[in-house]
Amino acid sequence: MLVATYKTKKALKASVGESLRFQETSMFGPEYKADGTFSVVGPTMYKRNWFAEVTMADGRIAKVA
Repeated sequence: MLVATYKTKKALKASVGESLRFQETSMFGPEYKADGTFSVVGPTMYKRNWFAEVTMADGRIAKVA
């Protein structure tokens, strides 16, 4: 699962319109998509305090659910 490096989900939601700050964790290849929807966890891969579904458009965050 992709790690979104934001302290809170609220901070991620406040970043709509910006590029996603993330860390790849999969050993099976990249999970990030510049256009599309995927799940993220935060704030780190070991400290999973929150989860979200991110929709990207043109390399920018379009929606966070």
